[in-house]
Amino acid sequence: MDYSWFDFVGNVGVLLMVIAYLLLQLEKLSSSATSYLWLNVAGAVMVIVSLLFRFNLSAFLMEAFWLLISLYGLTKGMFSRRKAA
Repeated sequence: MDYSWFDFVGNVGVLLMVIAYLLLQLEKLSSSATSYLWLNVAGAVMVIVSLLFRFNLSAFLMEAFWLLISLYGLTKGMFSRRKAA
C-alpha cells in the first residue's frame, strides 16, 4: 500500500470530524458551537485535499456538502451574534 502525505492529511481530517461528533454526543459541544463547526470545516477540507489526489466522487460529494453545511452554520451564527449585539 502506498501511503502518501495526502493520505495522512485525509486521515487527520477524518479524525477531526470524528472527534467533533464524539464531543457532540458526549455533550461537550453543541451543534451550533463555533468549535464544533470549525472542526467539521477543517476535517472536510483536509479530506477534500486528499481526494484531489485519489478522487472518489461519492466521498467528494459527501465532503463538499459537509463543508457547505458547516460553513452555513458558521455564517448563520455570525449573523445572529451581530443582530444580538
